[in-house]
Amino acid sequence: MSDRDGIFAGDDPFEIARRWLAEAEESEVNDPNAIALSTVDADGLPNARMVLLKEIEPAAFVFYTNYDSAKGRELDAAGKAAFVMHWKSLRRQVRARGLISREEGPQADAYFASRSLKSRLGAWASQQSRPLSSRAALVGEVAKVTARHGTNPARPPFWGGYRLIPTEIEFWADGAFRLHDRFVWRRDDAESAWDVQRLNP
Repeated sequence: MSDRDGIFAGDDPFEIARRWLAEAEESEVNDPNAIALSTVDADGLPNARMVLLKEIEPAAFVFYTNYDSAKGRELDAAGKAAFVMHWKSLRRQVRARGLISREEGPQADAYFASRSLKSRLGAWASQQSRPLSSRAALVGEVAKVTARHGTNPARPPFWGGYRLIPTEIEFWADGAFRLHDRFVWRRDDAESAWDVQRLNP
């Protein structure tokens, strides 16, 4: 591991991820915290979509969504997921995969309250991933929930967070002549120690 220095240095993969994200916030034009989240449906067919990573905790990655959406249903059913966070400006990426649990307590309430009013009302109005007859129908539903919930809506019971607790995290950086640098951190479960290996490009 003597060559795991520079941007790869450190004994805590979450700290490395936070450091890389902080650098990306200085250089990436839009949504440096965007992740491509992958799930699987009941038939094992993969789904991928962009979501915003909202927190890197000491031992997990946290994002928020509608629990009744396609991704929410797939996350709940499988209990596992993966994501990749890619920064074109830095020519780096972080990949993670592991176990999923819900965050539906005070932390989810606090995050929901921090969102713009229109985003909070939109969360109430949208039956995410379900068929929609027209945009006008959605705008009409927003008007209804605005009248019903006012200017300080509580977090909907069908909306909240997910925590990805990784068993694998990979850090990748672009290298000259496609000789990229890759280090993967693996562990058996959330209580186990990490094993770190350099991978071929």
